Amino acid sequence: MDSVASARVDLVGVTRALVDIDSTTGREGEAGRWLSRYLTDLGFSVTEQRVDDSRFNLIVSSGQPARVVLSTHYDCVPPFFASRIERDRIYGRGSCDAKGILAAQVAAVDRLRREGETRVGLLFVVGEERGSDGAQAANVAANGCRFLVDGEPTDNRLGIATRGAYRLRLRAAGRAAHSSFPELGESAIDKLIDALVELRSIELPVDAILGRTHYSVGLMSGGVAPNVVSPSAEAEVMFRTVGDAADVRRAIRSIERRVDIEHVLEVPPVSLATVPGIDAAVFPYTTDIPFLDRWGQPLLFGPGSVHAAHTADEFIELAELGRAVDGYVAIARELLARD
Repeated sequence: MDSVASARVDLVGVTRALVDIDSTTGREGEAGRWLSRYLTDLGFSVTEQRVDDSRFNLIVSSGQPARVVLSTHYDCVPPFFASRIERDRIYGRGSCDAKGILAAQVAAVDRLRREGETRVGLLFVVGEERGSDGAQAANVAANGCRFLVDGEPTDNRLGIATRGAYRLRLRAAGRAAHSSFPELGESAIDKLIDALVELRSIELPVDAILGRTHYSVGLMSGGVAPNVVSPSAEAEVMFRTVGDAADVRRAIRSIERRVDIEHVLEVPPVSLATVPGIDAAVFPYTTDIPFLDRWGQPLLFGPGSVHAAHTADEFIELAELGRAVDGYVAIARELLARD
């Protein structure tokens, strides 16, 4: 117990060690093994919950059954690039979203444990960036936790609510023909473009707290050759929803005369708990929280800005990491007092 009591978490070291392992979604195995060893060496009880043959979640206990769990993901978006420190920032893929957050959560739970509080645990999942398969697997392993504090970049503010996500694939069908006789064919690309132009003018749902639904066209493909009228085309559209996704589907029904609409993913918006004394705001992105509903009442908090996440120069401020540890400790103590 003496070695556990004297343990300290090197925020910079842990963050950089994880950033320097490529854990883009689907490749989390090596990072998971490193993290499992590290947490075990700190004296935590660590369970590796398999998600597939090479990837696993980590369920971490301080000793007693957890009433509060701090959670985040350790996968990240591509492309991988290693860490460096410049101007009191850690740069690198995942530094902001969410490996720095993970390090701060470990440090917070370690501090609480050294102070005698062992009712706070950790949950680290895979797959958040591409469909949340890790969170969905973790949900079946919930064990009576009262509160879940999910970690995402919030500038060390608590979340009041988050938007949902609704991803659709638009498919257009045409008829191939030699491009010198376009009248003999039917361009699927033209149909798809017409549908996307029409989508711009459609009024989408609005919520008093979350604001207006917005969307982005993230992927497009189509055609077979420059000199062939395109026989097929498709695009993936991501709506950031403020209510029921069915309301979006009804709103865009008119474009079905141009394209087929295929459901890909739906994540509902969520309302979140807060605690006194910490600034709170609404956040426009989606998290694992909707897939972890068995882990208790949700909160959202973490260092870093979402504006830095997923960028070509992703970073997190060193000072924010330290403040996040204090924030997680304060949130956990407040929640335990409510239990």
